[in-house]
Parts: sequence; C-alpha cells; structure tokens
Amino acid sequence: MMQNAREIGRVQFVQVQRDRLKIGQKPDRYYDPAALMVVEALRLTPDGVIGLTASGVQIVDVHHAAHPHTRHRPGINGMSLGFTAHYREMRARFGDHLVDGIAGENVIIAVEEHLSPEMLSGRLAMRSAQTGQLFHLTGVLPIPPCSEFSHFAAGGPLPPEALKDVLQFLDDGRRGFYALLNGQDEAIIRAGDVLLALE
Repeated sequence: MMQNAREIGRVQFVQVQRDRLKIGQKPDRYYDPAALMVVEALRLTPDGVIGLTASGVQIVDVHHAAHPHTRHRPGINGMSLGFTAHYREMRARFGDHLVDGIAGENVIIAVEEHLSPEMLSGRLAMRSAQTGQLFHLTGVLPIPPCSEFSHFAAGGPLPPEALKDVLQFLDDGRRGFYALLNGQDEAIIRAGDVLLALE
C-alpha cells in the first residue's frame, strides 16, 4: 500500500481549542483565539480530540463530545486540518495577524500548494513519524467559514457586501477541513507525522 501513497504534507504542530472561540451573543459575538493551545500530541477518537501536553496533562477539545461546552457534531467534526499554504494566502490578503493555526484547526500541515476539496476527496491516511503506523481518515469536508472569523481576519467589522466577499474567499477549504477517524478506536498525532493520499 505504501508504494501507492503520495505525501501531501507533514504535521507542523497540533493544538486544541480549550473552549469556544466565538465569544458573546449575536449580534455582538466576536472571534477570540485566546483559548487555543499548542500541545505535544492529539489523541483522536470517534468522539473528537484530546490534547496531550509534554507533562501528560489531558486537555479536552471543545469539539469533543465530553467537553462541558461541546461543539461536537457526530459524524462531522471529529478533528480539523489546516494547511500552511492556505495561511500564506490569507496573510497575503489580510495581514500578518493570521499566523498559522489561528483559525483553530487541530492539525496544521506544511504544504507548498493550495489544496482544494477535490484534492482531498480520495483515500487519506496519516503515518506516524515515530512508529510508521498508518491510520485512515474519512469524511473530509471544507469547514464553512463564519462571520466572526471573517471580521477578525479582515481586522474589524465589515459591511455586508465586504463580509460576503471575505466569506467566499475563506470557503472551499481555505479556512480548513473537518476529518474523521476511519475504522480505528484511537490514533495519536504529533508534529512530524505525514498526511498521505492513498491510490
């Protein structure tokens, strides 16, 4: 199987959302990345991800089913993937405040080219850099961009037409992708692991 695998990119870092990033109530809700935390590793299960610190502390992601303020959607948002090429595109348009991972994706993967939904629609797997073990991913879907992050990206409140334009720019996966663990109870993800497209 490995002879028919193509490397898409390598994990740059992993992180968790300790709580919601959209703060307050509509229409005054806003985006605040303060709850993001880079961790040593992620434990991915069908219920979502748990961050593992270097000292062994476990931090439940807000999208995990067990989080007290859970944003879990079964069969949809087990974990999220972001790509460095997409962040370069966002910085080119909006500015340097859009550092890699600030949109909240769990796994940030270094890639040279933009990745469309079609490019991630086939069979995907992650290979552990430590053990060489493969685990498979399924249900890869573009994350719909929200108005709160769009305002944050643009550096302030946007009028309706400008907001629509930003939402369109962030759509189709530029804002990130959801993914699910396929056929396994658990997987561990760390920096250096490799995302693969399987033929």
